[in-house]
Amino acid sequence: MAHVAIVAGPDAGHAFPAFALAGRLAAEGVEAVVFTGSRWTGAASPRGIDVAELPGLAARAADDDEDAGAKLSRRAARIACGLAPQLALHKTDLVISDVITVGGAWAAELTGLPWIELSPHPLYRPSRGLPPIGAGLASGTGWSGRARDAAMRTATSWSLRQGERQRARVRTAIGLDGAPVPPVARLIATLPALEVHRPDWPADTHLVGPLLWEPTDEVFAQPAGRDPLILLAPSTAVTGAADMVSVALEAMRPEILGFPVRVVVSALDIPDGVPHSDSVVAGTARQDELLADADLVVCGGGHGMLAKALSAGVPVVTVPGGGDQWELANRVLRQGSGLLVRPVTADALAGSIRSVLTDRRFAEAAAEAAGSARATVDPVRVVCRLLP
Repeated sequence: MAHVAIVAGPDAGHAFPAFALAGRLAAEGVEAVVFTGSRWTGAASPRGIDVAELPGLAARAADDDEDAGAKLSRRAARIACGLAPQLALHKTDLVISDVITVGGAWAAELTGLPWIELSPHPLYRPSRGLPPIGAGLASGTGWSGRARDAAMRTATSWSLRQGERQRARVRTAIGLDGAPVPPVARLIATLPALEVHRPDWPADTHLVGPLLWEPTDEVFAQPAGRDPLILLAPSTAVTGAADMVSVALEAMRPEILGFPVRVVVSALDIPDGVPHSDSVVAGTARQDELLADADLVVCGGGHGMLAKALSAGVPVVTVPGGGDQWELANRVLRQGSGLLVRPVTADALAGSIRSVLTDRRFAEAAAEAAGSARATVDPVRVVCRLLP
């Protein structure tokens, strides 16, 4: 039996796709262990996922977490050195490393194993045909648009080179001299509707569709009635917009929105002060079950919730925070599946919710986004083809 190690950080947006892929590999007879934080062991292990704690995740007193490049590189080195012996212990044949958990890739290099890069979101590598990722901008057109994109790429290139120098120094310190060994493939776990065209799409890079996983088997008890059903899902990321839930609930009051709605607040950690009433319930349960009946999702714009909503053909209103949420929210806006609100106020949010619920074009665009999944490939087939 082939043995695969999947390495991912502990944030839900990275650990959950790793669990989903591990489950799909196991169903095809490939033994997979997920190295991640211990937070999710209690949810994943009873559902047949082999979970091991990823060494080196914890911050140390000397770490400078204000410097993102130094943080990622130094922690990656600790992860790589701690993980490499465990890869040998598990008789690993192939490593699948989350795109930001670089230590998994370095551990594969230290042990001479092939590795695959997993992006649980669109491809965020720089491109000569795109503005920098995170700007939320479409590719410029015409001479002025291309000049704008080139100027923006130049402005960010110093930071990219600085990060490369930091990684090179740290790699040398753990015995990895020379250029990093590239992955044998990249898995891009998103809907084609959320991806953008680039003239330099890397070779052996596969759109495999969202890797969705539910941390519970509980099912929501929906509010009774026939009013529109809204799933309100605050971001799981630390960069999510603050206090989004209270503002959204205010916006969805009938006297502000203009008509009654039913609301389910779905979160891993329910914020304090969420009211429970005949029209509002809150808890942690399966979002995929709820989406079968939902008319709208209001969320922070993280990839996991966006992919889940659009895969179900449900339009969205996003309240993006930091990280990649602004980028993704703007892609949804351009694709037509939803609107974004920033800065967030009750009136602005109510207006967007009202528009999406009353204009069928948003639901039609969401259905098109769901249909784009037909253009993806099976990640298990990619992995099995690359097993030594």
